[in-house]
Amino acid sequence: MLRSFLVPAALLISVSASAQARNDSVPDLTALIGKPSSELVDVVNRFSSDLTSVSRRYDAPDSPAQRKRMREFYTGWSKRLREIDFDKLSQEGRVDYVLLNHYMIHELGLLDRQDKLRAETAPLVPFADRLLALQDNRRDFVTVNPRATSSTLASVTRQVDSLRSLLESPPSKLDSSGGKAAVARPAAPKVSRTVANRAALDVDEMRAVTGSWYKYYDGYDPLFTWWMKDPYKKLDDALTRYSRTLRERVVGYKPSEAASANGPRGSGSNDGPIIGDPIGAEGLKLDLAYEMIPYTPEELIGIAEHEYAFSLSEAKKASREMGFGDNWKAAMEKVKETYVEPGKQPDLIRDLARQAEAFFDQHDWVTIPQLAREDWRMEMMSPERQRVAPFFLGGESILVSYPTADMSEEDKLMSLRGNNPHFSHATVFHELNPGHHLQGFISDRYNPHRQLFGTPFWSEGQSLYWEMFLWDHGFQVTPEDRMGALFWRMHRSARIIFSMKFHLGKMTPDQAVQFLVDTVDFERANAEGEVRRSFSGAYSPLYQIGYMIGGLELRALHKELVDSGRMTDRAFHDAVLQGGPMPIAMVRARLADTPLTRDGPLPWRFSEELPPPVPAPVKGKQ
Repeated sequence: MLRSFLVPAALLISVSASAQARNDSVPDLTALIGKPSSELVDVVNRFSSDLTSVSRRYDAPDSPAQRKRMREFYTGWSKRLREIDFDKLSQEGRVDYVLLNHYMIHELGLLDRQDKLRAETAPLVPFADRLLALQDNRRDFVTVNPRATSSTLASVTRQVDSLRSLLESPPSKLDSSGGKAAVARPAAPKVSRTVANRAALDVDEMRAVTGSWYKYYDGYDPLFTWWMKDPYKKLDDALTRYSRTLRERVVGYKPSEAASANGPRGSGSNDGPIIGDPIGAEGLKLDLAYEMIPYTPEELIGIAEHEYAFSLSEAKKASREMGFGDNWKAAMEKVKETYVEPGKQPDLIRDLARQAEAFFDQHDWVTIPQLAREDWRMEMMSPERQRVAPFFLGGESILVSYPTADMSEEDKLMSLRGNNPHFSHATVFHELNPGHHLQGFISDRYNPHRQLFGTPFWSEGQSLYWEMFLWDHGFQVTPEDRMGALFWRMHRSARIIFSMKFHLGKMTPDQAVQFLVDTVDFERANAEGEVRRSFSGAYSPLYQIGYMIGGLELRALHKELVDSGRMTDRAFHDAVLQGGPMPIAMVRARLADTPLTRDGPLPWRFSEELPPPVPAPVKGKQ
C-alpha cells in the first residue's frame, strides 16, 4: 500500500528561520576559555596516541610479535597509571583514571580470551605463526632471504594442502585380509562448526596479510620475485581452497556461498549459515564488568522479559484502537503496509527529522546547536548492505534503507515493509538529533579525549532512552505510530534475550531468527539480517544489549537527578552528552558525584530504581 505522508508545516523549521539561525550559530568563544577539565586529559590523549602508533606498527593481526607487544603495552601503562596519586584528583580526573584503568584491564582480558580461541583453532591453522611472522619481520626491517623464504612458503603450502586433503577425503581403511590397503592417513582434526568458521576467517586474514607482504617486495626486488612468484601463487591458491573447504565440509556452506565468503573478519557475508562465536559465561562476566553492569546474564534476560511484557500490553492496546482486538500482529501487518512509494523515502526521513527537532524545541529538553541541525547528510544504502542492515543507520550521516531497481521482488517488499513511516517515526531521531548525530557532534567538541571509551551503553543506550522519553511525553499520537514505536521497543528487549542466550549456548542463530519473527513480528529476511549482523564479528558481544540496558540506566539516573529536582531536563541531557562516552555508571559518578576508588564506583543496581513504564493514554481519555 503506497501512501503519501506529510509532516504538518507548523512543526517544520522554515527556510528563513534556518538562514537567520545560521548567522547566529558561532558560539560564545569567551565561554570556552579556561573551562575546568580533567587533570588526566593529556594522559588519556598520550595513551590514545601511543596505542595508535603501536597498533599501526604491529599490523599483522594476532601475529607472535603483535600479541607480545600489545600485552607489554597494556601491562606497562597499567603499572605507570598506578603511580598517579588518585586521592589528589578532582572528580573528573578520577573519572578518567577509572575509565583508562578499566579499559586496559579489559584489553588484557581480551588478549587472554584470544589465547584460548587460538588454542582451539591451532589444529586447523598450525602454520599461522610462520606466515604472520613474515609481516612482523618486514616491519622490523629484517632483510629478506628470498631463497629461504620460498622454502618456507612451499612448506606451508604442503601443510595447507595436507590439511585440506584430510577434510576432503576420509582416512584409509584396512583391506579384507587385515592388511593395509594403502598407507594409513591420519584423521582430520575434530572441531565444531564455530571453530571451523573462526579458522576460515583466520585463513582469510592470513591470506590478506601475506598478500600485502608479498606486494611490498614484488617487482622492487628482482631476486625476490625470481624466487617467490611461483611459491607465493601456490600458497595463495592453497589458502583460498582451504578456506573454502573449511566452510563447505565443516561449517556447512554451499559451494557457491563458500566461494564468495572470503572477506575481512566482521564484514558480515550475506550468504551462508549464520554461525557466530559465543563467548560463554566467563566471557560475558568479563565484558559486563567492563561495562560496570552488576547483573548476571539471567538477570538481564529477566529485565528484558519485564520490558517486553509492557510493550506487548501496549501493542494490544493500540491494536484494539485500530480495530484488531488483541491481535496485535494483524495490527502490525497493517502498519507495515503503509510504506511510501519508491523514491519518496528521503523526503519522509527529512520531514520526520525536522518534526522531531521541532518537538524538542517546544519543550526545551536538550540543546541542539544550529550547526548540528545543518550539517547532517543523507545517503542511500546499497542493496548488498541492506541484506545485513535492513533498517536505516545513522550518525554523521543517515543511511537510508529502501528498495533499488535491481533488487529482487522479495527484497524490495522486505525493505518497503520494514521501513514504513510509522517505524521510521520512532527512530529517525534515534539516528540524527538528539541521537547518534548529536552525540558525535557534541563528543567532538566536549571532552573529545573520552572517545576512546566509546560504549554502546552510552551511544545506543542514549538513543534508545530518547525513544522511551518521547513515548512518555506523547510524541506518538496515533495508534499506528505507537505500534511503530513498540515494534522497536519489543525489538530492543528481544535483542537482550537472544544475544544473552546465544552467548550462553542456549539459543542458536536460527532459533534467534525465529524468536524475532515470533515475538516482534519481524519479516523473516529482516530477522536474518539482524541476527547475521549481531553475530558477524563486527559488533562486540554486548552491543545488542547496550540499547535497552543503557537506556534503562539513563532512565533510572533521570529519576534520581531530574525527578528529584536536582537538575532540569536540559541540564541533565546536556551534561550526559558533554561528558563524553563512558559506562552509564560513570555518567552517574560525574553527575551525582558518587564516590570513586581506583577500581571504580560501587555496584549500581539501577533496575531497582527505575520509574514504572508510562502507558499510552486510552483513546478519548486524555
